[in-house]
Amino acid sequence: MQQQPQYRGYPQRSPHAAPQSNNARRGIGPMVGQHPQNMTQSQMQAQQNALVAATTRAKMRSAKPTDMNMAEGVEDCIIGDGVQRYRDLRDLERRLDSTMMRKRLDLQDSVNRNVKRYRTMRIWITNTAEDQPWQADTLDVDAFDFSTNMDPSYRVKIVGKLLDEDEEDISSDDSDDEDDDHNGDAMDEDAKGKKKTTIKPPNYKLSNFFKAMTVEFDRNRMKDGSDQSVEWKKPAVPANAQDLPNAADFDQLEFKRGGDENINITINLTRDETPERFELSPVLADILDTKVATRAEAVMGIWEYIKAEGLQEDDEKRAFECDERLRQIVHSERGFIPRLQDQITHHMTPLPPVELPYTIRVDKEFHAAGHEPQPTIYDVQVQVDDPLRAALMSYLTNESYTQNLLEIARQNEHGALLIQTIGNSKSKQAFFDALSKNPTEFIAKWISSQKRDLEVIAGEATRGGGEDATGDEWRRGGKEGIWGSDNVKESVNLMVGQKPRV
Repeated sequence: MQQQPQYRGYPQRSPHAAPQSNNARRGIGPMVGQHPQNMTQSQMQAQQNALVAATTRAKMRSAKPTDMNMAEGVEDCIIGDGVQRYRDLRDLERRLDSTMMRKRLDLQDSVNRNVKRYRTMRIWITNTAEDQPWQADTLDVDAFDFSTNMDPSYRVKIVGKLLDEDEEDISSDDSDDEDDDHNGDAMDEDAKGKKKTTIKPPNYKLSNFFKAMTVEFDRNRMKDGSDQSVEWKKPAVPANAQDLPNAADFDQLEFKRGGDENINITINLTRDETPERFELSPVLADILDTKVATRAEAVMGIWEYIKAEGLQEDDEKRAFECDERLRQIVHSERGFIPRLQDQITHHMTPLPPVELPYTIRVDKEFHAAGHEPQPTIYDVQVQVDDPLRAALMSYLTNESYTQNLLEIARQNEHGALLIQTIGNSKSKQAFFDALSKNPTEFIAKWISSQKRDLEVIAGEATRGGGEDATGDEWRRGGKEGIWGSDNVKESVNLMVGQKPRV
């Protein structure tokens, strides 16, 4: 017997499935989340009030005028050149807004292109010796016991300082722009003759560039195999914190351990970079022509490689064909741009820590009296933010900047209201001027036009319409007339979205 084919659009329910509960949803249609629970009368009233308040605020926002352009013909109705001066002012405002936007985009583009710079962090490592046998001056040479009842120790000091580089100070006015033709740029003209200000980079410290430090001791020289490990980890700090805790803001780090013999140590510093840089696999490094990159730089580099080699598909722009190099990353003959983030993860490993070898000296020759022990010095390349970025963020987060924006918005609203009032006055002037020239013909045309509008609002308009408006009911005014009826008020208010006037 031939079975009836099943419709593939609806899954078939198994006869052994558990029966649905009384609250189970039935019927066709999507369901998002759970059914709303029964609400009390007060909750329903509060929800309705909130909806009404939101609708009222939306109406108020939509009713606010935004047009700042003066209506045509206003200059014919006033005395003087006020309209032309206003239009000149509007033209200057548009030029100023355009210049400010261009300057801001140029600044953001410069900041984004030079987000990080490399500076030199100089690190001094030295140590002092305390209570060493050669430092004791009370030993009795005739006694058999030479113990001093003192525990010899040493103290290691690590000091880091970012070297000054005067060439990184950035002037607020770009010297290259002085030779350009500004073409009447409003901001450039205003900036002439003003004193240049210098943006100084922030005061970076040693702990700002590293998030962890460990010290590895030479276990072959440690007594009894004791563990003298040293470890520091930066505490979690909010991204925009102004005041950092002492454990995350320092230039000098010290630790003290016991011992009376010279010993080799290795100081490991783990970088703290945002965004984090990774060490690339040989395959990925061959494509990007670099051994270190951030995740975003790796994806962008692969995308540039795909475009340079012409591997992007014509129909599906997100897809690309894989050559021998890309095949080792994608593991397929065809790849997709959105999947590159996950596919390159296995080819990126965190950068190894910065290793600083050092020998702790506690012998008398090294600490001989009369001269200071020479420290071991290392220069480490670190990344710092572009000073323009810090200056831009301080400007955008300034309270006066926000207050100025609010004041400008208020002035714009006030100006738009004035322009709307002037436009309404111009409409009234045109209305009464036409009425004074030919009252009879004007009233007839006006009533016919109003009748047509009322028919459109009420949904009773026919083709043409509004021609016959000579009846007394259309000419009668007051509350008893058609124009003052509740139906007309309700229709007009529904159309313009405003509350009825009391």
